[in-house]
Amino acid sequence: MEIKILGPGCPKCNQTMDLVKEAISESGISATVEKVTDMLKIAQFGVLGTPAVVVDGMVKSFGKVPKKNDILKWLGK
Repeated sequence: MEIKILGPGCPKCNQTMDLVKEAISESGISATVEKVTDMLKIAQFGVLGTPAVVVDGMVKSFGKVPKKNDILKWLGK
Protein backbone atom coordinates (compact mmCIF):
# COMPACT_ATOMS: atom_id res chain seq x y z
CA MET A 1 0.00 0.00 0.00
CA GLU A 2 1.27 3.45 -0.89
CA ILE A 3 0.11 6.51 1.05
CA LYS A 4 0.93 10.11 0.21
CA ILE A 5 0.41 13.08 2.49
CA LEU A 6 0.03 16.21 0.37
CA GLY A 7 0.82 19.59 1.90
CA PRO A 8 3.40 22.34 2.25
CA GLY A 9 4.51 21.27 5.73
CA CYS A 10 1.99 23.16 7.84
CA PRO A 11 1.07 21.98 11.37
CA LYS A 12 -2.12 20.28 10.07
CA CYS A 13 -0.06 18.44 7.45
CA ASN A 14 2.32 17.21 10.14
CA GLN A 15 -0.60 16.17 12.35
CA THR A 16 -2.07 14.21 9.42
CA MET A 17 1.27 12.47 8.84
CA ASP A 18 1.45 11.48 12.52
CA LEU A 19 -2.12 10.12 12.49
CA VAL A 20 -1.48 8.08 9.34
CA LYS A 21 1.68 6.57 10.86
CA GLU A 22 -0.22 5.73 14.08
CA ALA A 23 -3.01 4.07 12.09
CA ILE A 24 -0.53 2.02 10.07
CA SER A 25 1.21 0.91 13.25
CA GLU A 26 -2.10 -0.05 14.90
CA SER A 27 -3.40 -1.90 11.85
CA GLY A 28 -0.21 -3.88 11.30
CA ILE A 29 -0.34 -3.46 7.52
CA SER A 30 2.66 -2.90 5.31
CA ALA A 31 2.61 0.56 3.75
CA THR A 32 4.97 3.24 2.53
CA VAL A 33 4.26 6.83 3.49
CA GLU A 34 5.52 9.72 1.41
CA LYS A 35 5.18 13.41 2.17
CA VAL A 36 4.61 15.49 -0.98
CA THR A 37 5.34 19.21 -0.58
CA ASP A 38 5.83 20.19 -4.24
CA MET A 39 2.77 22.27 -5.17
CA LEU A 40 2.93 21.16 -8.83
CA LYS A 41 2.78 17.50 -7.78
CA ILE A 42 -0.05 18.27 -5.34
CA ALA A 43 -1.97 20.03 -8.13
CA GLN A 44 -1.70 16.89 -10.29
CA PHE A 45 -4.03 15.15 -7.82
CA GLY A 46 -6.67 17.87 -8.32
CA VAL A 47 -6.64 18.69 -4.63
CA LEU A 48 -8.09 22.08 -3.71
CA GLY A 49 -6.94 22.15 -0.10
CA THR A 50 -4.30 20.61 2.10
CA PRO A 51 -3.59 18.50 3.99
CA ALA A 52 -4.67 15.69 1.69
CA VAL A 53 -4.32 11.93 1.97
CA VAL A 54 -3.89 9.73 -1.10
CA VAL A 55 -4.10 5.95 -0.72
CA ASP A 56 -2.95 3.86 -3.68
CA GLY A 57 -3.52 6.78 -6.06
CA MET A 58 -7.01 7.70 -4.80
CA VAL A 59 -7.62 10.94 -2.90
CA LYS A 60 -9.35 9.99 0.34
CA SER A 61 -9.40 13.33 2.14
CA PHE A 62 -8.41 16.95 1.57
CA GLY A 63 -8.66 20.29 3.32
CA LYS A 64 -8.84 18.86 6.84
CA VAL A 65 -7.09 16.58 9.29
CA PRO A 66 -8.83 13.20 8.98
CA LYS A 67 -9.96 11.20 11.99
CA LYS A 68 -7.91 8.12 12.84
CA ASN A 69 -11.02 5.91 12.47
CA ASP A 70 -11.41 7.12 8.88
CA ILE A 71 -7.75 6.38 8.16
CA LEU A 72 -8.15 2.87 9.54
CA LYS A 73 -11.13 2.33 7.20
CA TRP A 74 -9.02 3.44 4.23
CA LEU A 75 -6.39 0.92 5.29
CA GLY A 76 -9.00 -1.83 5.32
CA LYS A 77 -9.11 -2.23 9.11
